[in-house]
Amino acid sequence: MKLSRAASRYAKAILDLAIEKKEAAAVNEDMKTILTTVHNNKELQDSLKSPVVKTEQKRGALRQVFANTNGITMGAFDLIVDNQRANILGDVATKYILLFEEMNKREVATVTTAVEIDEALEVKILAKAKELAGKEVTLEKKIDPSIVGGFILRVGDKQINASVHSTLGELKREFASK
Repeated sequence: MKLSRAASRYAKAILDLAIEKKEAAAVNEDMKTILTTVHNNKELQDSLKSPVVKTEQKRGALRQVFANTNGITMGAFDLIVDNQRANILGDVATKYILLFEEMNKREVATVTTAVEIDEALEVKILAKAKELAGKEVTLEKKIDPSIVGGFILRVGDKQINASVHSTLGELKREFASK
């Protein structure tokens, strides 16, 4: 996952402030909410990226959508929007979560599935992710219908691609070479 340098810098600054104020865990929960909301809401993504939408409208939208967030998170919204960087808010949240987990000696594993997974399967995937990482793991779930079925598990720089889409691609290449 390639994140912009700006997103990394904002995330680091937010984490440093949150640690200083002893609110890093609360801000981490806010960042998880932000990440999920931004990724699942195309309309919000478009408005944050749009140069036509005014700064005050972006700030108002973020304050309204994330009304129950920590003061540090609200301040981060102001800073990011004022600096014309609202388009990288999702990346800032992602990087913050990664930095927070790294600080707490945990790894973030991402599992992508075509549909929502049940609790029993989540436990099995989490066990496999812990085995790959060799340490405590936090599981982040994503849904991508384009993989058709199966899953893609990413832990650090390791990836297990057991998706139907990948398998079909392999079969297609195999038949094409014969």
